[in-house]
Amino acid sequence: MQNNQIEQIVRRVLEDLTTANGANTANRGGGALPKTARVAMLTGLERFEIKEYPIPPIGDEDILVRVEGCGVCGTDAHEFKSDPFGLIPLVLGHEGSGEIVAMGKNVRADCAGKPLAIGDKVVTSMTLADDPDITMYDLNRQNLGAASVYGLLADDDIHFNGWFADYILIRGGSAVFNVSDLGLKERLLVEPAAVLIHAVERAKTTGILRFNSRVAVQGCGPIGLLCIAVLRTMGVQNIVAIDGENMRLDFAKKMGASATVNFKDFANTAALADGLKSALGGHLADFAFQCTGAPAAHANIYQFIRRGGGLCELGFFVDGGNASINPHFDICQKEITIVGSWVYTLRDYATTFDFLKSAKQLGLPLETLITHTYPLDKIDQALRDNLAMKGIKLAIINEG
Repeated sequence: MQNNQIEQIVRRVLEDLTTANGANTANRGGGALPKTARVAMLTGLERFEIKEYPIPPIGDEDILVRVEGCGVCGTDAHEFKSDPFGLIPLVLGHEGSGEIVAMGKNVRADCAGKPLAIGDKVVTSMTLADDPDITMYDLNRQNLGAASVYGLLADDDIHFNGWFADYILIRGGSAVFNVSDLGLKERLLVEPAAVLIHAVERAKTTGILRFNSRVAVQGCGPIGLLCIAVLRTMGVQNIVAIDGENMRLDFAKKMGASATVNFKDFANTAALADGLKSALGGHLADFAFQCTGAPAAHANIYQFIRRGGGLCELGFFVDGGNASINPHFDICQKEITIVGSWVYTLRDYATTFDFLKSAKQLGLPLETLITHTYPLDKIDQALRDNLAMKGIKLAIINEG
């Protein structure tokens, strides 16, 4: 077959896949897209309803994605339990990934300039691609700000606004990345891992966190465990994990912690500090990461840090209440350097892809952090199990 014949065949196939509005609508099997699909709509406190809606029209800048799965985040649990953002009704889920099945005629590449095509696997970011203050390649470190977020959008006439669904419509101007070289469970960890990439980058600005630093990570939920993995991938060797559940501490060792401390084994904070000091070879921590979101944990972490040490506080994505500290003894006298961290930038998001690959090369079993999976129609149970702190990372996985 001659090259011109091949080109004619390819051209005819592409023309067949193009609709009147210019959107490429080939699905993974080569047939037509379904006319309707399901979403898990949060319609009230602790109540999801599986609803079915027509697939919306695909604009010239839009991407339609068949959802393969989505991680359950603490933010989802907060919204499920108390609606702190006042968004109900809505489709939750912002840690998702799936396969492009249709896209507008103007879609060419993702935020990093990587080409996009039908069949590619993608993730979205909480940041917006068209915000001039948030770019991939400048030195600006601006994070989320007031950007709209898939999975935290109030319901509208599109409906497919979150990853807890069969499909999601990614609209023009959104931050989207081609991650076809990652497995599904790795893709579901991209968003939470980006939070830790940003936190560690914030910690590095203090000049205290180094390869040979003695580091304490307080809280071994998904965020704390990913924090340990990021630090280990960076080359930090001496990491002590603090938590009250032995199962989570066991995971901390798998993620690269050199030692663990169960705070339930100690009568008070002073004794716990001594236990941590012993685990760090007779020293307090050079740097600490507070990952729990519990005010009491923030109040006592200062006692685990040496004079002149550093602290990154990243546990409070939402208002978790006040913490009582003694500014003189906890901060001033010890000259502690503190940074806060919240979400990430687009640059951090892209760096996360390299982190996931490096962690795999080191043999860190990140995929094992996803301990429980559920079909979409069991989402109520997934959120209740998340609130009950069952397992480590929970995820909705769609069939097919």
